[in-house]
Amino acid sequence: MKKFTTLHSSEPTFTVSELNRQIQQLLEASLPWILVEGELSNLAKPSSGHWYFSLKDDRAQIRCAMFKGKNMAVKFKPKDGDLVRLRARVTFYGARGDCQLMVESMEAAGEGALQAAFERLKNQLQAEGLFDPTHKKALPTRPERVAIITSAKGAAVRDMVIAFKRRFPLTELTILPTLVQGEGAATNIRQQLERADVSGHFDAIIVGRGGGSLEDLWSFNDEALARAIYQAKTPIVSAVGHEVDFTIADFVADVRAATPTAAAELLSPDVRNLEQQIAHFEHLFTRRFEQTLQQHQQRLDFLTQRIRHPKERIEQQQNRLDQSTKRLSQAILSQLAQRQVRESHLQQRLKQASPNAKVVAHQERIERLQQRLNQALGQTLNQKQQRFAQTIEKLDLVSPLNILSRGYAIASKDKQVIRSCHDVTEGDDIHIRVADGTLKCLVKETS
Repeated sequence: MKKFTTLHSSEPTFTVSELNRQIQQLLEASLPWILVEGELSNLAKPSSGHWYFSLKDDRAQIRCAMFKGKNMAVKFKPKDGDLVRLRARVTFYGARGDCQLMVESMEAAGEGALQAAFERLKNQLQAEGLFDPTHKKALPTRPERVAIITSAKGAAVRDMVIAFKRRFPLTELTILPTLVQGEGAATNIRQQLERADVSGHFDAIIVGRGGGSLEDLWSFNDEALARAIYQAKTPIVSAVGHEVDFTIADFVADVRAATPTAAAELLSPDVRNLEQQIAHFEHLFTRRFEQTLQQHQQRLDFLTQRIRHPKERIEQQQNRLDQSTKRLSQAILSQLAQRQVRESHLQQRLKQASPNAKVVAHQERIERLQQRLNQALGQTLNQKQQRFAQTIEKLDLVSPLNILSRGYAIASKDKQVIRSCHDVTEGDDIHIRVADGTLKCLVKETS
């Protein structure tokens, strides 16, 4: 492997391909075969017969591949959204820097009464916010007093004590023995947890046990225990079963450890690591100090080169002032010329739109309209007079007075015109209207 060193560092430098090869070796060596559960998404089944999909949960996802020879053994038809459990190994493709799971087998997860109850309680508590990351408490960096709630006879407590003594023997451990499976186990665990939390004596509490079946771990899926963990003031580490085992306590706890030993390692700083960290920080501090000193030296050299004589700067500023003055004068003259042209244009438009010209034009129009009105009135009056005279003549022709003037008379009785000799009898008084007056007569005889 080729290594290159910089001028100011003795640390090795990798090429990208070398770095990816190192990652691949470390990743595949540390995770040979694993069991992982999650939800299928983006499932693709090309003509080659291989399956390509993503496995996800509510926080992350990873790409997966399952070749034809393996997926033919799957006993159900998977689809997007299915909850599955995979047996796979982690692979790393160095050319692209991609990480994926190479799947060996697949089975449907969530089967059975216990698994269904587990999922229902999990969904209920998650909806209530008991798994909310914002509620989780950070673990102390170097806890001095740790309570371990587990079986006093199991291998889990022995592994945790050994890990604490190996890594940081100064930690004060208190074993709170409890049942970890069977009837009354969940209540026993919760009581020990509440006792340790109320005491306020401990910096952290580990709740855990060794591996087992779903039934063996069922005490850690108790709702009352989950709520006690959620309400605890002391940081809680859940260390139940193996890495592939998950319980409700894992989701509610502030931190979930893959194994009991891993829980002890989370809460016990390694003395050797502390010594290495001190040495590393000492080296890092020295290097940072040297780098900072070099940077300030370079800046000092740069500023020294930029220092100029005041006279030179004054001359430079004077030149800039002269140029700015010249540009300002040119701009003022240009603006003035533009304004003069604009003013001339506006005066011309104002002259064209003068009110006097419009008043004269309107007066001439009014005079023309007045003449036309007078002519129209005269014509209309003559026409009306002619029509009136003609109407008078027509009325005069049919007027009763005109008929009387020609020697005719109108006889009436009781203001009714006498049209027949039968309308009167002898002795009746009648009136006879002639052209110049009325005659009152007495009827002596009718024939």
